[in-house]
Amino acid sequence: MAEQLPTTNGVKENNKLWKGIFAVSGIMITLVIYGILQEKIMRVPYGVNKEYFKYSLFLVFCNRITTSAVSAGSLLASRKALDPVAPVYKYCLISVSNILTTTCQYEALKYVSFPVQTLAKCAKMIPVMIWGTFIMQKTYKGFDYLVAFLVTLGCSIFILFPAGTDISPYSKGRENTVWGVSLMLGYLGFDGFTSTFQDKLFKGYDMEIHNQIFYTTLCSCVLSLTGLILQGHLLPAIDFVYRHNDCFFDIALLSTVATASQFFISYTIRTFGALTFAAIMTTRQLASIMLSCVWFVHPLSWEQWIGAVSLHCNCSTSC
Repeated sequence: MAEQLPTTNGVKENNKLWKGIFAVSGIMITLVIYGILQEKIMRVPYGVNKEYFKYSLFLVFCNRITTSAVSAGSLLASRKALDPVAPVYKYCLISVSNILTTTCQYEALKYVSFPVQTLAKCAKMIPVMIWGTFIMQKTYKGFDYLVAFLVTLGCSIFILFPAGTDISPYSKGRENTVWGVSLMLGYLGFDGFTSTFQDKLFKGYDMEIHNQIFYTTLCSCVLSLTGLILQGHLLPAIDFVYRHNDCFFDIALLSTVATASQFFISYTIRTFGALTFAAIMTTRQLASIMLSCVWFVHPLSWEQWIGAVSLHCNCSTSC
């Protein structure tokens, strides 16, 4: 009997599986490295005088200018048009929300540890669902809301019961946890809008991944540079990097990894949608937390372990 050829549906499912593996692997590898580097830059002192790097907007600028240059090079190398496909203001909306997302993320590290921040990111499914309802008129099942609620509950347990010895270098005590949580709430809200609006642009326009990345990061470069100049942080940040070569290499590596992660993020949102991207992101949180706890010796209270196990079970269910 002649061997049956695989069905068209079977081929499509196989291709989707490999695309999913590619997206998950890329996000896992790049963002775990990104998270460790980001914590090192913002929380570990440099030099004999133990100076801390405090210019989070400078990191945003370095990340975005690197990503913008790589995206422009990719478009030119592939001989694709650099012209915007969508109205420029729509790229700018993504850019503004993305800058606010990243700034909240970096600033939060001054008040909460990376494991706490990473677990809090597991709650990003909720803002994505909320923004999806308003922006894309999507509807979700009751089970989706239940999983999102349980994930948020696990986050709350993890944040509200920190180990007593895990004090931020910027912190005077646990009172700063409130400000850290406020920054993380800002991060979640802006991040949910960013990925949902990216999803809307991909679906509404025939848009290449590098086209969207180029224009959003170009806008981010202009905005972050303007912010640095207005705050008077540009020259102090350059001086800090000039005096600490190890900080320069950390930022260069961070920008490289950020560029790679941006490609995988945009690819995932374009291929699978914003909510699937949020679910994928939650599955990589536990690996980032454990790696950070080992690398930077973060203690975890028993309540945090309960929250971590709860989050892992619910995140696995959601995926």
